[in-house]
Amino acid sequence: MKTILVTGGAGFIGSHLCKKLTEDENNHVICLDNLFTGSLKNIENLKVEFIRHDVIEPILLEVDEIYHLACPASPVHYQHNRIKTVKTNVLGTINMLGLAKRTGARIFLASTSEIYGNPLVHPQTEDYFGNVNTIGPRSCYDEGKRIAETLCMDYHREHNVNICIARIFNTYGPNMAANDGRVVSNFIVQALNGEDITIYGDGSQTRSFCYVSDLVDGIVTIMASNQTGPFNLGNPTEITVLEIAEKIREMINVTSKIVYKDLPQDDPIKRKPDISKMRQLNWEPKVELYDGLSETIDYFVRESGIMYMNATKYGMLEYLSQND
Repeated sequence: MKTILVTGGAGFIGSHLCKKLTEDENNHVICLDNLFTGSLKNIENLKVEFIRHDVIEPILLEVDEIYHLACPASPVHYQHNRIKTVKTNVLGTINMLGLAKRTGARIFLASTSEIYGNPLVHPQTEDYFGNVNTIGPRSCYDEGKRIAETLCMDYHREHNVNICIARIFNTYGPNMAANDGRVVSNFIVQALNGEDITIYGDGSQTRSFCYVSDLVDGIVTIMASNQTGPFNLGNPTEITVLEIAEKIREMINVTSKIVYKDLPQDDPIKRKPDISKMRQLNWEPKVELYDGLSETIDYFVRESGIMYMNATKYGMLEYLSQND
C-alpha cells in the first residue's frame, strides 16, 4: 500500500488528481485542504481520507508521495488575501518539503506559467527566466510560486529531497468554480445565464487551454519519472481570448453580446508552453478543445440547473433557462 498526500486535493485540479490516484487500489490517498477554494462535493464519491488543514501550519503524517497543489490559482481568489497567498506558497511549501525530507517521500510542486509573467519570449521554454512585476497586484502568486520553486531546488541540493516541478498553464474542465474569474468559466456561466460575455482587453491576447484529464496524466507522468524538471505542463495550441468567447457562445447557441473592459494590470498578452521536455516523457495533450469545452459546459449545466440544447450536438436551435 502506497500512502499519497494531495494538498489542495478538494480543489479543481486536485480533485481530479485524487480520482486518478484512487483508481489504483494499492494507493491510500490523503486529501488535505482548508476548503478556501476547494469543495467537499468535488471528492464526495472518492475513496480518500480527508483532512481539513491549512498547509501554512505543519502537519505530521507518514507518506510515500506528496503532490503539493495547495494554493488559490485564479486572480480573484489569490488576490483576496495576498499575504495569505504568499504564506501558502512559502510556508506551505516549506512545511511540505520538511515532511518530504523526514519521510523520504518524492514531492511534486504544482508551479505555474505565471512565473514567466508577461513573457518577452514566445513560446515559453523552461530556461526562460520570465518578465515579472515583483511589486504588482499579481506578484503574491507569481513571486510566491517562484520562491516555491527556489525552495524545492534548495531542499533538493542541500538535503537530497526527491523533488519534481511542473509549471502548469491554463487548465479547464469539470469542478471549476463558477466564481473563480477564469476565462473559460466566466464565459460559460455568462453565456448560460444569457448575460453579456465580458472580455478584458481587446481580446487579441492569447492563451493555451489544457483539459484537466490531460493535465492530470501529465502530473502523474512527472511523478513517475526520475527527473526534477521544471516541466512546462499544458496544451501548446494557442487561441485568442476573443476566439474562445465566440466558440463558447456558438456552442451554447446564445445571442449574448461580447463587451470589452480594461485589461487588468500585468495580465499577460501571450501564453503558450513549449512542451518539448514533456514529449521526451511520452506525454502530450489528447483532448481537443471542442470536446473539452462540451464536457465543461455540461458540468456547469448540471451544477446550475440551466438547460440548454447545443445546435451542433443535438440538431436544435434552442436555449432554455430555468432560472426564476
